[in-house]
Amino acid sequence: MITRAPHWAHSTVFFLAVSAFAVTAFGQAAGPLHINEVGAFTPNALLDSGQMTMELWSATNMGENRSPLQSPSGSVSKLDIKAPGKARHEYSKGYELLMRKNYAGAVEHLNAAISIYPDFVAAYNSLGSTYLDMGQNDKAREEFAKAISLDDHLPTSYLNLGCAELALKHYRAAEEAIQKATTIAPLDLQFLTALTYAQFLNHDYDAAIATAQQVHSHKHQGSTIVHYYAAAAYDGENKVPESQRELETLLKEDPKSPAAEQARKLLQQLKTESAKLPSTPQVSLSVAVKPGGLVLKPEDPAIQKQKDAQEAKEKAQVAEAESMCTTCDSNPAPNSVASTGPSVPGAAHPSPSSSPWTMRKSVDEVAIFFSATDHGKSVTDLTGDQIGIRDDQRAPAAITGFRNEAQLPLRLGLIIDTSESVGPRFAFEQHAAISFVKKVMTQKDDLAFVVGVASSVLMVQDFTSNQEKIARGINLLAPGGGTAVWDAVAFATDKLAGHTEAQPAARILVVISDGHDNSSSTTLKHAIEVAERQEVIVYTVSTRQITTHDDDDSTGDLALKVLGEGTGGAAFMPGSLGFLNRSLSQLQEVIRSRYLVSYKPALFQRNGKYRAIDITARKSGQKLHVYARKGYYASATPASGITSNE
Repeated sequence: MITRAPHWAHSTVFFLAVSAFAVTAFGQAAGPLHINEVGAFTPNALLDSGQMTMELWSATNMGENRSPLQSPSGSVSKLDIKAPGKARHEYSKGYELLMRKNYAGAVEHLNAAISIYPDFVAAYNSLGSTYLDMGQNDKAREEFAKAISLDDHLPTSYLNLGCAELALKHYRAAEEAIQKATTIAPLDLQFLTALTYAQFLNHDYDAAIATAQQVHSHKHQGSTIVHYYAAAAYDGENKVPESQRELETLLKEDPKSPAAEQARKLLQQLKTESAKLPSTPQVSLSVAVKPGGLVLKPEDPAIQKQKDAQEAKEKAQVAEAESMCTTCDSNPAPNSVASTGPSVPGAAHPSPSSSPWTMRKSVDEVAIFFSATDHGKSVTDLTGDQIGIRDDQRAPAAITGFRNEAQLPLRLGLIIDTSESVGPRFAFEQHAAISFVKKVMTQKDDLAFVVGVASSVLMVQDFTSNQEKIARGINLLAPGGGTAVWDAVAFATDKLAGHTEAQPAARILVVISDGHDNSSSTTLKHAIEVAERQEVIVYTVSTRQITTHDDDDSTGDLALKVLGEGTGGAAFMPGSLGFLNRSLSQLQEVIRSRYLVSYKPALFQRNGKYRAIDITARKSGQKLHVYARKGYYASATPASGITSNE
């Protein structure tokens, strides 16, 4: 669903900008390009010779490639939703006057909004924006700092503060503020681009180069200017070949960039200039405000067209992800089969180097995790002889190991969908998520982190065992923007896999969402592949409200089902808020009833074909519900031997 966020709730965003290119940047008035005695640019020569225009920054931030967090509904404080009507009216009037550049009037009305409601985060940000336009940079910094003191999880507020610090030429403070913004929004390339520039101005050249490389490692159309900054950073280190390479990369990736002409001239000078020339003055900086962005009105006929296109895109991604197993040659054995082969002896533990979905390099062996429940209650005392296995519809040639993992320390990643579509039910979802965390984190060594996902990915709480910190992070979230859930899954699985462990730990990712993704740069299939590669099991919980008019096979629910089952987890579809807590309680039982079984498949061939897996369990004559991966591909070449933290 595409809706427009309330205008009064929009968090004004400030765009980092630098002083304009001089008209005669490389002519007589500006003087020649400065090169030192070793033939490199003098420090800051690239950016001293001429700076990006406001139009350049707007082109990369206000256009179709701008940061999703820089849209009006991209980053909203929960506190603003509670603002009384009179305060909202004053804010809206002040915001309108700011857009008209009536700064005196904007200051009057924004201050009035704050006097009525002192916790109005968006009003502080807009007031700071106004002061920046007026050149009152100290006052701007104070307002942004107040916004952060009220709500310290909005990345845009930190970016705003960084802009004010840049205007004051406090480059270290600017780098620190923008670094915080990128910590909260780790996948936002425009924020990382701003960080690269701040790092350069702070003479933190190695960091600027590293950040530029981080941006370059992603699809970064709209952020190619980062290579200009990287070239300047290399210039600061007197590394001419590297500087030249970055400029060439910029021209290759974006030959029509507003910075392209300057890059070409600089490259030419790099190749021809060898004389020692006097140095240039320190770089100057200006900051300007470009809040807001285009938001479709509810009555706009383009909305339906956009919704149809998005629905078609989502269905295509689900079909692509489903094809990972539905195009296989072997048909999976139905889960209803009661007996599926030999029981598993309570044998030695499998090697920790085994991967849940990949053949080991030395022997053809499969290791797979599964959970078992009895009417929703976890079963944590199964023995090997209560388990049955079928691989490619055949009993395994040999069982090599079986172990109970219920007591392993938990590493939990929690992704919460905060897009606008969750609307009024979001508060209930927050309470349910907090309750779930308290139930599932039962051991002192358990750790969890929380990611909010709207148009971008927000890290609201890093790994911690403190349940109160986790609850605070969840409570700080507010609905607004689109949904980039597949980006969040890929990010969170990498984070789980990258956490250093002193002992084996269970890596679990829980996604609470309606499954509709309209903002990710990656795909559902890729998210599943990342989770498989990192050996992270994903469980999904749908937040969709099912009514009598709804189809049972919602595209979002199908996507969540494919994600959960495709990674060896499961999908829970409560259908209503009333059943959400019940589903999360069932999920908690599933997570705490995990086992690992390893075996050698019968008649195994490395032919690249899909092999279905069916695991069953019985206890006291009662068939249990088993959650397990449905199969794997028999790699045509021996696997490289992935080391597992399990």
